[in-house]
Amino acid sequence: MKLHVLAKKEELDGQRLPGKVVIVLDVLFATTSIAAALAHGATEVIPTLDGDAARAVAAARPPGSFVLAGEYGAETLPGFAPPTPLSLLGEPLSGRALVYSTTNGTVAIHKAAGASRVYAASLCNGLAVVEHVVARAEGETLLLVCSGSVDAFNLEDFYGAGHLVSHFTRRRPGWELSDTALAAAILHDGSEALDCLSRSRVGRMMRERGLEREVEWAAREDHLAVVPELRGGSLVNAAA
Repeated sequence: MKLHVLAKKEELDGQRLPGKVVIVLDVLFATTSIAAALAHGATEVIPTLDGDAARAVAAARPPGSFVLAGEYGAETLPGFAPPTPLSLLGEPLSGRALVYSTTNGTVAIHKAAGASRVYAASLCNGLAVVEHVVARAEGETLLLVCSGSVDAFNLEDFYGAGHLVSHFTRRRPGWELSDTALAAAILHDGSEALDCLSRSRVGRMMRERGLEREVEWAAREDHLAVVPELRGGSLVNAAA
């Protein structure tokens, strides 16, 4: 079993995805928010490439059957709910779909769609995703994809990847780790989550905007038991 970490979504090669399992991470905040939404009653999360695509998805659905949330360039889109986890938990998610658009995380999920299986993970649900994947592993190469920020490396996503690598190596011996996977695990195991997230570029930006509590919530490890898996264009809880 091979385990590799991609430092940003732009490293994904769609031609080499068939037969691989991909886990996408966008810790601040897309994959954290996706896990939060499914854990708090959303029936599905529909990841879209941009605001226009999200509006088109919403227009095709009955009023009241969805929550529309998203951002571009860290600014909430007009007419959309804020895309951060705690903000979303204040929305009427139960029994509704979340139509979701972000600058990086939802784009990364779309880029990964050609893989045999695609999951969304973060610090909050890392253990649940790892246990689900390990139970179904059949010798595939596993790619942990850090979303990054528009072709730039993000520290918090790399830390999140290390969180998953550490869980994988504890629960199943014999992984062949790439250097990036090993580096991510070393970062995670030698650092504290909230300190790392808070010192990252995106974390500093969020704190400057008064979103400290959102960063703190995203830094909590393994408190959600959801496994968001991409099925037919939607993320659903495979652990349900």
